Amino acid sequence: MPETLSPREVFQKLLDGITTGRFPELAELYSEDTVVETVFEPVGPRRIEGRAALRERFAAVSARSPLELAATNVVIRETDDPEVIVAEWTYQVHHRVTGQNFEAANIQVLQVRDGLIVSSRDFHDHLALVAAGGGIPQLLAALDGR
Repeated sequence: MPETLSPREVFQKLLDGITTGRFPELAELYSEDTVVETVFEPVGPRRIEGRAALRERFAAVSARSPLELAATNVVIRETDDPEVIVAEWTYQVHHRVTGQNFEAANIQVLQVRDGLIVSSRDFHDHLALVAAGGGIPQLLAALDGR
């Protein structure tokens, strides 16, 4: 019988998959009815419900992302709830199109049950990612169109 991964182990698999660009595999770390909230997402969905929708989102990111990410300063905090962890880290980012190198801060609050992520509240520095790609004018236009 396979061993169920702990919340810490699931987060580590998630982070490893992101930093190595294995986005198509990431949806399998989430439950069928998962809820992911990207709190600081400037445009686009801030709430994704279900593994299928998340799989589509990861496929879109995989197809268009010009970023190379390396995680540093990773800290994982246990909580009173054995299913919940809080992870903090910094991405060292290289933008392949602009050539820029920069840092982006991240915090995730993950709830993991039976080895799968059932909910995630993600606090990523999306503005830093948009700015590095020269996307501020497009971001402002998108916000005007809301």
